[in-house]
Amino acid sequence: MKARVKWLDHMTFVGESESGHTVVMDGAPEVGGRNLAARPMEMVLMGMGGCTAFDVVMILQRARQPVTDCILELTAERADEVPKVFTKIHVHYIVKGKGLSEKQVEKAVNLSAEKYCSVSIMLGKSAVITHDFEIIEA
Repeated sequence: MKARVKWLDHMTFVGESESGHTVVMDGAPEVGGRNLAARPMEMVLMGMGGCTAFDVVMILQRARQPVTDCILELTAERADEVPKVFTKIHVHYIVKGKGLSEKQVEKAVNLSAEKYCSVSIMLGKSAVITHDFEIIEA
């Protein structure tokens, strides 16, 4: 896997993935950024959310569960000192569908956290990661 990051101006950068997709990143105003885009650490957190959400939806679909929506709310704490790595991350899954099995949703969340989500497993080397879920009847 490869990526390319190019400085635009001030503290704004554009990243390009090997597959040709681009994303803009910006620094915080206190370091010269203009608040035009997400910060790199925010992107890491969103990347983790995307990775595990993808897993959960795919696992539920393969289990023939009638999932209609999946929303993740992620909260993270960072170290006080540089490097300000994530120290705690909590993921709250909100899974919607008609007649979803609580057991299947729990299994999907756990499989993602323990086996499939490369991002959360990698971040789990330096942060305590917890999760919970709720099911909303569609």
